[in-house]
Amino acid sequence: MNGVSILWAPLVPWPLIWLAVALVAALMVLAIWRRLRGWALRVLALFALVAALAQPSLQTEDTTSLADIVLLLDDRTASAELSDRTQQTDLALSSMSAQIARLPNTELRRVTVPDGADNDGSLLGAALAEALAAEPRARVAGAVMITDGQAHDAALAPQLPAPLHLLLTGHPDDWDRRLVIETAPTFGIIGEPVTIQLRVEDQGVVPDAVSENAQLTLAIDGGPPERYNVRVGEELELPLTLEHGGQNVVQFSVTPDDAELTDRNNDAVVQINGVRDRLRVLLVSGEPHAGERTWRNLLKSDAAVDLVHFTILRPPEKQDGVPVSELSLIAFPTRELFIDKIDEFDLIIFDRYGARGILPASYFANIGQYVRDGGAVLVSAGPEFATVESLWQTALGDILPARPTGRVISDSFLPRPTEVGLRHPVTAGLTGAPPVSEDLEDGQSVYWGKWLRQIELTNPTGEVVLQGAQGAPLLVLDRVGTGRVALLASDQAWLWDRGYDGGGPQLELLRRIAHWEMKEPELEEEALFSEVEPGSMTITIVRRTMEDTAEPVTIIAPDGSEEIVTLEETAPGRFTTRWTAPEAGLYRLRQADQERVVALGPASPREYEETIASGTVLAAAVQGSNGAVTALDGGIPQIRQVREGRPTTGRGWIGVTPRGATATTDIRVSAILPPWAWLVLAAGLTIGAWIIEGRGRRRKTA
Repeated sequence: MNGVSILWAPLVPWPLIWLAVALVAALMVLAIWRRLRGWALRVLALFALVAALAQPSLQTEDTTSLADIVLLLDDRTASAELSDRTQQTDLALSSMSAQIARLPNTELRRVTVPDGADNDGSLLGAALAEALAAEPRARVAGAVMITDGQAHDAALAPQLPAPLHLLLTGHPDDWDRRLVIETAPTFGIIGEPVTIQLRVEDQGVVPDAVSENAQLTLAIDGGPPERYNVRVGEELELPLTLEHGGQNVVQFSVTPDDAELTDRNNDAVVQINGVRDRLRVLLVSGEPHAGERTWRNLLKSDAAVDLVHFTILRPPEKQDGVPVSELSLIAFPTRELFIDKIDEFDLIIFDRYGARGILPASYFANIGQYVRDGGAVLVSAGPEFATVESLWQTALGDILPARPTGRVISDSFLPRPTEVGLRHPVTAGLTGAPPVSEDLEDGQSVYWGKWLRQIELTNPTGEVVLQGAQGAPLLVLDRVGTGRVALLASDQAWLWDRGYDGGGPQLELLRRIAHWEMKEPELEEEALFSEVEPGSMTITIVRRTMEDTAEPVTIIAPDGSEEIVTLEETAPGRFTTRWTAPEAGLYRLRQADQERVVALGPASPREYEETIASGTVLAAAVQGSNGAVTALDGGIPQIRQVREGRPTTGRGWIGVTPRGATATTDIRVSAILPPWAWLVLAAGLTIGAWIIEGRGRRRKTA
């Protein structure tokens, strides 16, 4: 196509040219009023001179017609693949592609919308905006989106210069039932109920045969499920009691119906971190010594510890004449502590306590039963442990993990982990730990500081994790019934706190001992757990064991399929491997008698929050572009071209508007007349006017 236009390149500013035009017009009016002969030629001559000053040129453009562009988007997100929506999308995509290809002077642009990353949902608005930005807006004749209409970024949908049509997949009688977690706590106190608010709701057209009640199943850490009958649509508050610390994986499930769209939104997973309200500790000190204040300061410095300290400041055998009635302001409630309320304590610590008849024998028997029933006792032994006043001589001797020989070793020694201690979580990985067996040079202090006294133990029945002087057991851990006992055969741990000989990890060691006795999951000797990498579907499977090898781990996927992975030893007693899950869901890790549940991905996938096909979300973008929403359940519409401003939809058809865009291929500029031609033209017109005026004068004279 060719287009011609006039360009102006004035030799003087435009105001002067317009002033000249005004003067010429005034002279023309004057000549007409005076009825002068030849005025028309003189006016034309003047206009020729003015035109010469404006320098008009002809611009010729060679243009070519550009094809219209139609955007065709197909939704391949998870919700768009429910039921037979994939087949509907494929058929509509094939038909639309063929019809658009047959339209004259029209090109097709295909865009496939996949699942969004990180549970972003269906990003249809962003996909449409990106496709539109890649094309000239003047050529876009329309857009067709084949989808279920569930867009999670509808606000990003741009205003199109042409119609946007939605072809909805799905069926009018679709319905779905889903489980909604309204509120769930992140942390919960062990032994106290926590409340989770949830709701079971129906979407779409629910068949009359479907019951208004649903069966809700609850399981904690993959344990035995509990079943409840709940009413659909009602808010429920479900109390739970956490039994252990660390992560508690709570799985909720609603029994699916065969007719509903999907059962992927019938499950929900909540992870609650179990914590202890306060650690209740009873510290029983036998006599004042340098380490007693260290124990007290250590326990009082932790705001999460409630400490009750029972100490003997004056031994019974001391005779100083002080009346017994003046030895204490109030009577210490020993019976209440050791008989009535002993079960309220999480840990009992005996610090250099000797059996001197202050506490009756029945109290020690009750403490032994307290341990067998799940309690915890830590004994920090001093010289009295090797005498007849030893706790070994009381009823506690039945639960203590080693027997004193009666010998007190008063030589300096370096505490060392044993082969078992390198694997045991209480002592494994402690900073600055010396090797199990290595001769150190005198004065060398690159490892822990030395201790100065130890009680010799024999016949250990528990696990010896630290050894001291002459290789004798220093720290022995044991299980008794459902409780736990720790025996530290020295009262010199306070030297580490004072920094003697370089000090040592006293705080960390005592913390681990206490938490191991509290049965914290991260300090169990035999444990199987996983560490989830943030923002990914990759986990690190960890098997902690006291054995030299670890068997493969079986991974059970949400669909019931199994996969076996092998572990490699990365530290003494620690075997790990990295594994990436194929999809989100609840996975079970199983090895021998160890089993663990791990939730990967979002607790409630965004794609399955709304599963019923609807054009409501994108209605604003469709209406703003003069488009329409058409359900594919009624058939695939025909596509045709309509003029801009005309209706773009009708019974069984949708329309796109041709834009008529063109592209310029060549531009030529040529002057209408050269400058000398304007002068010749003006002169010719002037001479013609003079001749006409001369003839007129001669005729008048004759």
